[in-house]
Amino acid sequence: MFFDDEEYQGSQDDRLVKSTKGEYDVEENVLRPKTLEGYVGQSKVKDNLTVYMNAAKKRGEPLEHVLLYGAPGLGKTTLAHIISTEMGGQLKLTSAPAIERSGDLAAILTNLNDGDVLFIDEIHRLNHSVEEILYSAMEDYALDIIVGKGPSARNIRFSLKKFTLIGATTKAGMIANPLRDRFGIICRLELYTSDELKEIVTRSAKTLGIAISEEAATEISKRSRGTPRIANRLLKRVRDFSTVKGNLEVTVEDAKFALGRMEIDDLGLDEIDRALLRAMIEKFDGKPVGLETLAATINEDAGTIEDVYEPYLLQLGFIARTPRGRMILRGGYKHLGYKMTEKQAKQVSLFDGDDE
Repeated sequence: MFFDDEEYQGSQDDRLVKSTKGEYDVEENVLRPKTLEGYVGQSKVKDNLTVYMNAAKKRGEPLEHVLLYGAPGLGKTTLAHIISTEMGGQLKLTSAPAIERSGDLAAILTNLNDGDVLFIDEIHRLNHSVEEILYSAMEDYALDIIVGKGPSARNIRFSLKKFTLIGATTKAGMIANPLRDRFGIICRLELYTSDELKEIVTRSAKTLGIAISEEAATEISKRSRGTPRIANRLLKRVRDFSTVKGNLEVTVEDAKFALGRMEIDDLGLDEIDRALLRAMIEKFDGKPVGLETLAATINEDAGTIEDVYEPYLLQLGFIARTPRGRMILRGGYKHLGYKMTEKQAKQVSLFDGDDE
């Protein structure tokens, strides 16, 4: 790693790192649970993390580095907060796109204390030269740098305090193997069930001082796409409609009216989801279509479709990924009220095994 003395000294600030204090306790972060006990869902991940953290505490060591991956909004950042609290360290937050230079990461690493937790969001987007610095930092708690250039260049090895790196990503497959192999703990976060989301909505309503009926909480949870972040956002928007109507409690009628105004149907699909499914039927006759072509057809970013819309449609069984592209399945036709042609039914039967 090469950088000038001035560059290195100029990077010794924490502009890329945000402390949890203040941000964690106010505004949008007020809904985050602070302990594993209060964290709803992801039971396998919670159970395993409990064992790993207890074992690390007994050994008097920091927790091994953790990689969290899964769809957006499932609680990766929340888990990072909880891990730092449980392990008694301070959490430092940053994201891969914000770390532009090697000196930026060096500044962050050298300012960590024993037991601190460094959380890097979107870790799959790390610059290659920056990523290489992490190898020795994660394995040996050391930072090898070359200061200056040419004949005057000199090698300096900094010893780092023992810290825990938590990387979060929606695309684990895009992380380079050398980096992925250095994570001792790898956890995959799954989409939530309606019952889990109902519990989250009820708890969030209590935290925000919102009176809500059980039926309304159920209605919101069913339309939240298996994602706590969406559930909390919908709760606040439903609250707005209920407040304007002058109701003291959010009723199921309020929820249905508000969600209908936001064009979110009974399964949580919005207009873009439906446009995507309609395009696959009307424009491509149900045949497999490439992601880029599909994105251009509905005027949406391909990455957004892949990361935001596609996972839920795949879970519902409305679409499938095939070697030739994305393909709509029987459930997608039924949800939109389309009757399949004989040709379309034959195509679909190859992938969903249903010969109705």
